[in-house]
Amino acid sequence: MNTIDQHFAGKEPQVRKIYDALLRASRVLGPFEEDPKKTSIHLARKSAFAGVATRKDNIILTLKAAGDIKDPRVINRQQASANRWHLDIRLREAKDVDAQLERWLKEAYELAG
Repeated sequence: MNTIDQHFAGKEPQVRKIYDALLRASRVLGPFEEDPKKTSIHLARKSAFAGVATRKDNIILTLKAAGDIKDPRVINRQQASANRWHLDIRLREAKDVDAQLERWLKEAYELAG
């Protein structure tokens, strides 16, 4: 059984702070579940709108999107289907969960509903 705490074992303290900032930003959008998997934590409504992969000192956030987002913060992109993209964003500190990221989270949340 995977737990959320397992994802933070051996990680730098800011990794948990980033995750907590993501949770705060997501909670204002509406209800969702935290679903810990082997390699990441899914934040899910009817389906996952975000995937959180913890690293030693940062988080790779994968967001669901209706289209590609051309932004330097997007470090990897994968077109999952005609109208679905999975976009990876590296978050190094809690302040990286800013207004722009909150907009992207909101769009992902709406797609997962």
